[in-house]
Amino acid sequence: MKGNVIVGQSGGPTAAINSSLAGVYRTAIDRGAKKVYGMLHGIEGLMEEQYIDLSKHITCDLDVELLKRTPAAYLGSCRYKLPDIHKDMSVYEKIFKILDKLNIEALIYIGGNDSMDTIKKLSDYAILTGSPIRFVGCPKTIDNDLALTDHTPGFGSAAKYIGTSVKEIIRDSQCLIYPKGLVSIVEIMGRNAGWLTGASALAKGEDCDGPDMIYLPEITFDIVKFRDKVKKLMETKSSVVVCVSEGIRTQDGKYVCELGNASDYVDAFGHKQMGGTASFLANYIAGEMKCKTRAIELSTLQRAGSHLASRVDILEAYQVGGAAVKAADEGDTGKMVVLVRHSDDPYQCGTEVKDVHKIANDEKIVPREWINKEGTYVTDEFITYVRPLIQGDVSPIMVDGIPRHLYHPKHKK
Repeated sequence: MKGNVIVGQSGGPTAAINSSLAGVYRTAIDRGAKKVYGMLHGIEGLMEEQYIDLSKHITCDLDVELLKRTPAAYLGSCRYKLPDIHKDMSVYEKIFKILDKLNIEALIYIGGNDSMDTIKKLSDYAILTGSPIRFVGCPKTIDNDLALTDHTPGFGSAAKYIGTSVKEIIRDSQCLIYPKGLVSIVEIMGRNAGWLTGASALAKGEDCDGPDMIYLPEITFDIVKFRDKVKKLMETKSSVVVCVSEGIRTQDGKYVCELGNASDYVDAFGHKQMGGTASFLANYIAGEMKCKTRAIELSTLQRAGSHLASRVDILEAYQVGGAAVKAADEGDTGKMVVLVRHSDDPYQCGTEVKDVHKIANDEKIVPREWINKEGTYVTDEFITYVRPLIQGDVSPIMVDGIPRHLYHPKHKK
């Protein structure tokens, strides 16, 4: 590389996104980049000329290892939607003026669907204006809903956390006996795709029956049938654990969380804030069955649990970061790195690059054949797909009994 590289992080953080950042930094330096800049709070921060020289913050191999084990977005994230190129070019003129001032040869953006929309628009503007800057997307999202890639870095660690947490919830729920039983509703992230919720089935094994029911947003949710199934289970069990996606909807398309006290907040991409599904269902079951209920939201814990990170996930996140720099260095632009699975057992996976125009603003949902006929559980095919992604552990670097993270004071917005 002859010029400089700039990298940003966007969207919801994960336990693996900083491993991708480490992969970008190390590979860019190894390929001769003079400087590697980091945007503070993604493209939104870049427009305010908020960036750092990463070499001043990542000074040794230990810093790289700490970064790989640090959850959330080291550089800070954003949810900023770039305008249509033909409606407002002033935003792009501002961004490219900053990039030219920094002598940027390649911009790498680590993120999910909305972030790939940013890469698409920036690369289109570069082509339109003849700019030589190359733009490559690096996949990231615990939701696992990016098109054309087998899976996304971040998903494996979140799935490992969910499977472990649900197993612990099941153990806890079996400890005490309540007069009319206990129903625990576990709410798991996933607006339109149920990959994370399906991962709760990983709790099932020789020493655990797993959750009793799993509800994904790909299947219409019938609250009356749900109540009847819970009643049937409670005839033979003193404790029932149900895992639901935050995005399950009723027949009329309404989110179940909207049946309760849902927030009206909508982000820049038009996404409604989720939350409250478990609370509503727990209150509903308590009223219908007069039993004790619990509403459990894993919330941000499922994407910040680096102490339960998957080794496969961390290694692949680092790999795709490096592959993004390699692709840009070799002339690719308007592309995203994808993971291509070659086999399940032994698990083997490699990288390719795909046109970001075929990825941005699309969503990969759980195939219908990977959900049982009743829509209340995932199939063995789902488990075969996800299990290799949670393998191995990454030991935190502990200081005084608590994991040490890499941190810089400028990351606060």
